[in-house]
Amino acid sequence: MPTEIVIEAEDQPGMMAAIGELFGEASVNITAAAAFTHDGRAFLHFVVEEADRALSALRDGGWHVIGVQEVMSVSLDDRPGELGRFARRLADSGINITSLYIAGGRSGDKEIVVAVDDLHKARRL
Repeated sequence: MPTEIVIEAEDQPGMMAAIGELFGEASVNITAAAAFTHDGRAFLHFVVEEADRALSALRDGGWHVIGVQEVMSVSLDDRPGELGRFARRLADSGINITSLYIAGGRSGDKEIVVAVDDLHKARRL
């Protein structure tokens, strides 16, 4: 299952390199990622399939994991308005998007990875 892992750390050079190397040594493949910094803090979001291995490696490495949640991958047509239509369906059903990543695209489709506040309900949609 794709899982989002969020790490909080001090913002400094080499963080992404260290986590990339850590995941590589643990044979964890990153399917989507985002990084944000604010007031000297970094918030690193990773979507992985091998969540148990990733979490074990992060904890052994002393990283501060602040969030873990299962996410869903959705394929949308690669054309204007598709994200809006998808997000509107969720919103109209009372589902909140908490994270969203564009994970790639092929053959006229865009793959997005979405974290929501009610994964079971979103999957039924």
